[in-house]
Amino acid sequence: MRLVLASRSPRRAGLLTRAGYTFEVAPADIDERVRDGESPPDHVRRLAREKAALVARDHPGAIVLGADTVVVVDHDILGKPVDDSDATRMLRRLSGRTHVVLTGVALHAPNHQWCDVDSTRVTFRELTAEDVSWYVGSGEPGGKAGAYAIQGLASRFVTRIEGSYANVVGLPVALVDRPLREVE
Repeated sequence: MRLVLASRSPRRAGLLTRAGYTFEVAPADIDERVRDGESPPDHVRRLAREKAALVARDHPGAIVLGADTVVVVDHDILGKPVDDSDATRMLRRLSGRTHVVLTGVALHAPNHQWCDVDSTRVTFRELTAEDVSWYVGSGEPGGKAGAYAIQGLASRFVTRIEGSYANVVGLPVALVDRPLREVE
């Protein structure tokens, strides 16, 4: 059965490729705003389901994998920064603190649906104003939940990680492996 990744993230595609999967990419454009009263786990779960369901309509008979990742600090969801000022604000909030990275993942296949959420705790060292300015100036924070890429330049900020590294990159491959094999 064909596997379709409902994401335009090159990081998710890279994780799937390195894990040995063959797949197509079909991004899903949905409204990613948080709904009133929606908890962070419910938010990423809903978005993953919506992405998978939307792409499944155009790929009948395929297994469609949807995912959404957010960073949570003080119960606030930090999505992708809208500009450099927003990235700076997010990085200052993460400085010297532990935050949680949540990824909702959903499979949509003929006669089968599955959804789950993975959680990873990440701790940043204290960031100086120069650290933040340098990192934002690198352009790397754009398009990344919480304004950082753990696999990139921001790796120098991370002092501790508890849970799946792949989850922080954007796709908890170990979590989706069994459900994917069960429907193939």
